[in-house]
Order: sequence, then C-alpha cells, then structure tokens
Amino acid sequence: MERIANFIDGKWTVPHAGAYINNVNPATGDVYSLIPDSDATDVQSAVDAATKAFPGWSELLPEKRHTVLARLADLIDRDADALARAECIDQGKPLKLAKSMDIYRAAANIRFYATAAMHVASEAHASGNEAVNYTQRTPVGVAGCISPWNLPLYLFTWKIAPAIAVGCTVVAKPSELTPMTAYLFSRLCVEAGLPDGVLNVVQGYGHKAGQAIVDHPDVAAISFTGGTVTGKKIASSAGPMLKKLSLELGGKNPNIIFADADFEQAVSTSISSSFTNQGEICLCGSRILIEKKLFDRFVEAFVKRTRALVVGDPLDEKTSMGALVSEPHMNKVLSYIELAQKEGGSILTGGKRITVPGRCAKGFFVEPTVITGLTQECRTNNEEIFGPVVTLMPFDTEEDAIRMANATMYGLSATLWTTHLTRAHRVADKLKSGVVWVNCWLYRDLRTPFGGTKQSGVGREGGWEAMRFFTEAKNICIRL
Repeated sequence: MERIANFIDGKWTVPHAGAYINNVNPATGDVYSLIPDSDATDVQSAVDAATKAFPGWSELLPEKRHTVLARLADLIDRDADALARAECIDQGKPLKLAKSMDIYRAAANIRFYATAAMHVASEAHASGNEAVNYTQRTPVGVAGCISPWNLPLYLFTWKIAPAIAVGCTVVAKPSELTPMTAYLFSRLCVEAGLPDGVLNVVQGYGHKAGQAIVDHPDVAAISFTGGTVTGKKIASSAGPMLKKLSLELGGKNPNIIFADADFEQAVSTSISSSFTNQGEICLCGSRILIEKKLFDRFVEAFVKRTRALVVGDPLDEKTSMGALVSEPHMNKVLSYIELAQKEGGSILTGGKRITVPGRCAKGFFVEPTVITGLTQECRTNNEEIFGPVVTLMPFDTEEDAIRMANATMYGLSATLWTTHLTRAHRVADKLKSGVVWVNCWLYRDLRTPFGGTKQSGVGREGGWEAMRFFTEAKNICIRL
C-alpha cells in the first residue's frame, strides 16, 4: 500500500512520530493509501525550511519566478489525465469533472499568477516640489495555506500560486481526506525547478498539523478555505497574534428564479449549481427561490432532470454524480434529509443512500434530493449541508425574494435569473453576497475578487486581492 510523504525542504520525508492515517477511496469504502499523521515537529521542520528559502526566493527577479511557475503549469497540463484520475479516486467526484474543472483550473491558477508576478506595480505621489512618496510592496514571509477536500488541487493551487508568485515561501496543508494530488504536485515542483523550501507540504489532521501552522509565530499569514466553525477557531488563535487572515468559509446560497427568466437555461444550469461535485462546492445554490407563477412548471422540470442524473462509479464516463467524500460526511447529509422531513418537508425525489453494484458496493453514495414545503426559518434552510440536497420555495414579490435570499448567517454567493436588465442590477445590489452570478453560475474570471460576507468569511482572494494579501505595503517618503 502506497505511503504518501510530506514534502519539506525539497525532500519527501516520513512523519516525525512515524504515525499514519488511512486514506479511504469514497467510491469503494476501502483504504488505498496511508498519509502522514504530522504534528508540530513536522511543521517546525517545514517552517525552518521556508524561512531559510525566503531570502533567496523573495529577492529573485519576478521574471525568474514566472519562468518556474509557468513551467509548473505546463507540467500540470502534461500530467492532467493522471492527476484527474488521482483526484477522482481520492475525492469521489466523476473523472470527467476532475478533467474538465479541477485539473484544468489548477493549471490556470498557476499560469495566471506566474504572469501576474511580472506586472506588480506600485504607486507614487509627488507633493509638489517638496517630497515624493512611493509605495513598496514586499512579501510577508512564510505563509500558511490550508486547503479543503472538495476541490483539492484546484483550491490548493489557488492559495499557493499568488503567495509564491509575489515572493513568499509556503507551508501548506491539504485536507487529510484528499491528500494525493498535493503529493503528486510536490513532485512536479521539483521537476519544474522550484527551489528547495519554497513550497513545503505537511500532511495530516487539521487539529494537529493545521493548528500547528496557525500557531507558529514565524508564519506571518494564514489563508484558509473550509467550514465556518473551523474558520472561527483559526481566527481565535491567529487573531491575538495579529496575523494576516484570509478565511473563505461556508455558504447557504440562494438561487433566485424570476418568471421572466430563460426557462431552459435556468433549469439546466440550476441542475449543475445544485448537484455538481455531489453538491460539495461552497458555491452550490442549495436554496432555490422561484417566483410563484413559475413554481409548478419549474418544479416539474427540475425534478425530471434530477431523476435523469446517473449516480455511480466515478471512473465511469456515464456517471453524473460520484460518491460523497467520506462515510461521516455521508451520514451528516442523510441526517439533514431526515431533519427536513421532521420539519415538514416533502421529498419529491431522492433522499436515500444508494448501493452501486460491483466494486463500488461499499461506497458513500446518496441520491440527488429535492425537497419542498419548508419555510426559510427552518434549520434545513439555514445550515450548510454540503451535499446533493436542495430545497425549492416559492416567492411572491421581488422584495420577498431578496428577504428570503438574505435570511441566513451566510453571504458567500447568489445566483439570479431574469431577462429584465434593471431588475438584475437592482436585486444584485441588494443581495448580501460576496459573489452574484446573473444568468450563469460558477463563471470565474481570475482577475476578480472572491470571498464572502457575514459568516462566509473574511478577506478576498483572486486577482490583485490575493497578491496584496501576501504582501505588506510600505510607504517611503523622500524630502526633496
């Protein structure tokens, strides 16, 4: 059985304590590899390596950092099929999704920030003939990057690419549930010529390895994507240390459909925004709000399309939805379906665990589930489920839709369907979300800021926002 290694100072190392964690294939329920159960000692080694590498990497010309990162993006493209298969096996997502989204976007992240590194500019302010001020942006030093299990390599690179591009060195921890592609990525880093210690990958549990990264006094900034509860714990640890924090947390996103929407586009895209990656995307529209006069027609079409989705072996090209990431997560999702029924909801389709025949008989599969009859105030409509479960609710007026959309503690994203241009602007302005998609979903331009409001997070990632996060601004004033 393969043993994944930590990647510290350009070398693959075993965990200091010699302990390992079972890595389970969620589609089969079988342990297929072992990952390091790292602790504070391993993190210390990684921080030492990153600290040692920082002066040389940060002082390197941006063009030379670009060359290494561009080569790394090319290597991801070269190995896209192998990386997609590893992601599929590790996370449970369909292989075709891993190919078309996860690995493609991982390469795009690296390539975007490789180019951005050469275009960083600063400001200058002349005070007449008396003085000139100019702003210098310098890398913060060692950055801690903690990434989630739902889009493993995609979000891993989303964090480390801007950090490395601006001259930081990184200690990164992927999720213990999906460690494989970060491990494979470290091998590509060596092949690309990334200097030793610039990227260090420490595998293991969040409460041990992750917490040690957050607590380390020499880690200047923390970028975390994951659940809101964990994000609050990180903030409580890093806050008193006055570290820079970027927290991209949970969501309970509304998908608002007005009667004048392009019906076919709204239905087909809503299927994607509900069930892509088994609903395990923080941007999925789990609350579908439909204008009352369109409600019955939409529900009928949506349920029909949902029933046509194929849940099965993630390696099968015909599969629409794969396995949930773990057995505990599957049980959590099933518990929310049970809760929805207790709260008065009616299950129109789905609602049960599926047994997939053959090699996947022990896998963690759940039917795509559509629920009606719930109020906005219930727990099902206020707590993040993070699975293939959506609720459908009617609304009467534009004001009702806005009120319902904003009636949660989250504010990550929202989707809005209307052909009325003025309404699109008006409603988007009133939605308390960090991202609003109008007549589309998950369309990402890497130049734009990304993040949430309320308990969906702190700070913004993407574009220059990420480059600024991993740097400190210094004003230099010269009297003439």
